[in-house]
Amino acid sequence: MTVLVTGAAGFIGYHVCQRLLDRGDRVVGVDCINDYYDPAVKHARLARLDGKDGFTFVKADIADRAAMAELAKSRPDIDRYINLAAQAGVRHSLNKPFDYTHANVEGHLTMLELARFNDRVRHFVYASSSSVYGSNSKQPFSVEDRVDTPISLYAATKRAGELMSHAYSHLFRVPTTGLRFFTVYGPWGRPDMAAYLFAKGIIEGTPIKIFNNGDMRRDFTFIDDIVSGVIGVLDNPPAGKNGEPPYHLYNIGGNTSERLMDYIGLIEECLGKKAIYEFLPMQPGDVKETVADITAIQRDVGFAPTTRITEGIPRFIQWFKDYHGL
Repeated sequence: MTVLVTGAAGFIGYHVCQRLLDRGDRVVGVDCINDYYDPAVKHARLARLDGKDGFTFVKADIADRAAMAELAKSRPDIDRYINLAAQAGVRHSLNKPFDYTHANVEGHLTMLELARFNDRVRHFVYASSSSVYGSNSKQPFSVEDRVDTPISLYAATKRAGELMSHAYSHLFRVPTTGLRFFTVYGPWGRPDMAAYLFAKGIIEGTPIKIFNNGDMRRDFTFIDDIVSGVIGVLDNPPAGKNGEPPYHLYNIGGNTSERLMDYIGLIEECLGKKAIYEFLPMQPGDVKETVADITAIQRDVGFAPTTRITEGIPRFIQWFKDYHGL
């Protein structure tokens, strides 16, 4: 099969491409390589994919309808989509809102249109986010919960993607599955995310920002577990039985809520150096705690995360040291 993976130079996208190629699939990777964070790490990821049998890279913006239509025309063998391209970051959405509607709404819609007019389409998998749960206080977060109180534009655009996907499944019978990711970390992680920022600050001896005075908990999910879930879902498209639209929506997380200060403590231990803490109040758009109810994805595709932070953080720090030549 041939899989179109958008966001191929991104953290999750790169790892998904690796796994697909390793099992013998053909992959068309798409990325615009923007400068939201240092493009050097994106180029370094792509360099590890370049030359692999079955891999083709196309530099393009998924919201560019003409470019994506040309790609679809040139690759009629594509039969599955994994749409991971997005403008990420809750805090960034406070200052650059149109980046989010461009990538997460227009871009997502463009990808759905490709799938709609592809007679070969078998499955359209896409990234949503645990941020859609917004101000919900019930834990763990369940896909059955209402999600109509987003507290960031980022979350609102991700929820829009879910709703558009449902409409395309209903109207055009495009099999779609959304994945609400919970705080992914690991080797080749994004420089704007917590693990990377904490490690960088500790190494450099600069203060690390700890919001809500450290009273935070997260469902940290290791990248290898995430990729296993993404591939498992890709291989199990919804059937849409009894007149229902072929549509699924899953949480994908570690199913464990960890204290932020324990997470930081492990990073300190692996680096052999204490952090300088800068305790701050809660950031606008942020939440105190997240934990995923993964019952549905466990039942349907056998998803079973196995990597706790005591194993995952050392693996991330080893990559961090190697990447920076420490």
